[in-house]
Amino acid sequence: MIGLGKFEGVLLASDFDDTLVGGSCELSPGNRAALAYFIREGGRFTVATGRARRTFAPYAHTVPLNAPVILSNGALLYDFAAGRTVVDLPLPETAAADLGQLCAVMPQIGVETYHGDDVYIFQPNAFTQRHVERVRTTWTQRDLPDMPQPWSKAVIQADYDTLLTAQKYLLDRWSDRYEVIFSNAVLLECTAKTATKGGMVLKLAQRLGVGREHIYCVGDNQNDIPMLAVSAVPFAPANCAQAVRDWGAVLLSSCEEDCVAQVIQTLDRRY
Repeated sequence: MIGLGKFEGVLLASDFDDTLVGGSCELSPGNRAALAYFIREGGRFTVATGRARRTFAPYAHTVPLNAPVILSNGALLYDFAAGRTVVDLPLPETAAADLGQLCAVMPQIGVETYHGDDVYIFQPNAFTQRHVERVRTTWTQRDLPDMPQPWSKAVIQADYDTLLTAQKYLLDRWSDRYEVIFSNAVLLECTAKTATKGGMVLKLAQRLGVGREHIYCVGDNQNDIPMLAVSAVPFAPANCAQAVRDWGAVLLSSCEEDCVAQVIQTLDRRY
């Protein structure tokens, strides 16, 4: 149709940390210019992140978004432009008791939960401290039963081998209640069943009227695989986790080398 941009009806979803941005959390000039072009030509761009609303909000205005953002690893779809929640998939009320049972068996793990914009932590450890420093948030220490509910997600924090055991423990008992997936080697994300980045990308695409064949996603870690699975072409930066490489994503340059701009260059050739 006359007047429509070449990316009209196309949705691009990017992970935030270590994909769209590097350690500085600043959008590079190359990615910024490419996203401006993509949006100008009618494309819809969003971020799909494990961060909660509170920990992504400081960066929402620094990214050229023109679609609601997928937060908490797929548990929340939030429209920052309108200041409202679009879709909310919180953890079930059983989460406090279930995670309490896990902590009784594995007392070395820390658990971080999100209730609205409040952050609560049970059994903080060294991994907890590194995480809250990375996302620059304050938090309250509290026993699991005393944390206000519902929670958008819970993050289990320990070394990788311990988290593998914790993941198996939860899925062996309650795979019908939870998604339990790594966002990096020391953070294990627990969300409600069906609350994944991929599931929420599909919900967003339906709301925007975007066909499945015009969805494109890019991400670097295991928690991105569900959205890579719904992408017409699944993209990953060169710095991605081995699990993403093994899964079969199309590898690009690293997050520090404008990999999202490289995605848009690829789409420029496709459309």
